[in-house]
Amino acid sequence: MSDVAPPAMFDLTELDSDPVFDYGTKVRSTKHIKNDGTYPGAEIGEVLVRKGDVGYVNSIGTFLQRYYIFGVDFVETGKLVGMRSRELEKVEDEV
Repeated sequence: MSDVAPPAMFDLTELDSDPVFDYGTKVRSTKHIKNDGTYPGAEIGEVLVRKGDVGYVNSIGTFLQRYYIFGVDFVETGKLVGMRSRELEKVEDEV
């Protein structure tokens, strides 16, 4: 028996593909996001984004040379929060 994680865990590198979202894309949070200590002016554990909040991709960066981080501008709350693609979904505007 081995304590090593399965190879699939090491193969997951989002940077091998283009970002899921582009600048200006309208997105919705799929979960509550709490401050992990990296958001200035908010207490650790404070909810920054609620599930269902809508914002726009303002920036695209990377983390650990493996993951895209999307800076999402939540206009209604005035917060700019870094989020992973798995925490977001694209909002299709209804006509």
